[in-house]
Amino acid sequence: MPPKRNPLKLNALQLKTLAILQELAAMPDCGRPHEATGGTLLSYLPQPHGDHFHLGENGVLASNATGLRNPSVWGALARKGLVGPEFPDALVLTTQGVAYDTGIREKIIMRPDHET
Repeated sequence: MPPKRNPLKLNALQLKTLAILQELAAMPDCGRPHEATGGTLLSYLPQPHGDHFHLGENGVLASNATGLRNPSVWGALARKGLVGPEFPDALVLTTQGVAYDTGIREKIIMRPDHET
């Protein structure tokens, strides 16, 4: 039997936020190991300019990132064990948060169409 999609029943805003946090955690200039939990400590949240923001060479529409600064979204993700409870003092993505399959990453993370 295949694993259930979205077993924690995250809503759309929570899924989008988690997908963006996972992308940030994979970026060497943003994510680093969090020794105390084994998760990933994020050093910053991106600031949108215009209708989007950049994650390295990739982009995200600002409309898909409204949960990044929403305390209710962070609270829900913390209750479900996907982020650390330290927000806003620390931005920690747990090992469960890194591994969770949001199923929407490819839909909201815009890859460049060409090589430069």
